[in-house]
Amino acid sequence: MSVSPTPYDRLGGAEALCAIVDRFYDLVETDSAYAALKAMHGDDFGPVRQSLARFLIAWSGGPRDWFTSRPGMCIMSFHRALPVTSETAAQWAHAMDRAIAADPGLDPDAARLVADALDRMCRAMAAQARAA
Repeated sequence: MSVSPTPYDRLGGAEALCAIVDRFYDLVETDSAYAALKAMHGDDFGPVRQSLARFLIAWSGGPRDWFTSRPGMCIMSFHRALPVTSETAAQWAHAMDRAIAADPGLDPDAARLVADALDRMCRAMAAQARAA
């Protein structure tokens, strides 16, 4: 019986996911279209770059370090204290979509699957914040 490759494998593993995160945060830090999102992160993007990379690696089927270092925590609860709005969720989704699309070497089906899932996740965070 063969096992289907995970999104982690299909996207190219940790190196590819770290590159996506770097492109994402480069956009957030430099493109004024993401000003509200940038303002949520403070001045030092190093820790959030590392955390998002570790989360995406674990979430997509790679090593589960992000989850094992935060027992019982999910990404939704991790962001509950932040002022996630529809605007910042849309900025996040747009920047992530651009960061993923910027690598033409990615498996296009896996890239779209991941981008769509992340879009739904960040928009759910905004809905959760509105409901609170």
